[in-house]
Amino acid sequence: MATQTKERARAAARNGDATIAIADLEPLLAALDAATRGETGIRLDARRRGVVGDLNKAFNALATTRESTTDEIIRVATAIGSEGRLTERADVKRTQGIWKESLTAVNSMIDDLSRPTLEVARVIDAVAEGDLSQKMQLQIEGRAVKGEFLRIGTTVNAMVDQLSSFADEVTRVAREAGTEGKLGGQAVVKGVGGTWKD
Repeated sequence: MATQTKERARAAARNGDATIAIADLEPLLAALDAATRGETGIRLDARRRGVVGDLNKAFNALATTRESTTDEIIRVATAIGSEGRLTERADVKRTQGIWKESLTAVNSMIDDLSRPTLEVARVIDAVAEGDLSQKMQLQIEGRAVKGEFLRIGTTVNAMVDQLSSFADEVTRVAREAGTEGKLGGQAVVKGVGGTWKD
């Protein structure tokens, strides 16, 4: 039995799989600590033989995946937040597992934020072109708008209603004065205040 164990140890040593010394694992421990702190660019010697080499390769692959996922999130954040490109999405094609789930969650969040924003822009564009019939949809793709988006949508819709009422009254008073010759007509718009009331 002892002879077989010695033979296995000699074969392992020939293959580079001899017992791992603590000193062999210290670089891996340091690299894991650094990665936990969020440091990037750390790589281990993948030319090592045996289990230490395999561990180093595995760490390097994990570090590369983690950094490329972070880079993709930063790229998309810049494209959307700084450059205003609301159609940009994270590329999930080369990812798998939790990395793919993370990028998919980022894309889902972007969709949830951009849909109401684009809907507000659509209504404001219509108002700017004189179309007061458009309202912000408070249900987008079968999902009710909630939270701040609901508040914004309700405010935008109230604004369009007030503008529409105001425009109707101005048109009525102008028609009475211009066409019918009735002078001294007053525009009466319910539920308005501030500049609209003045």
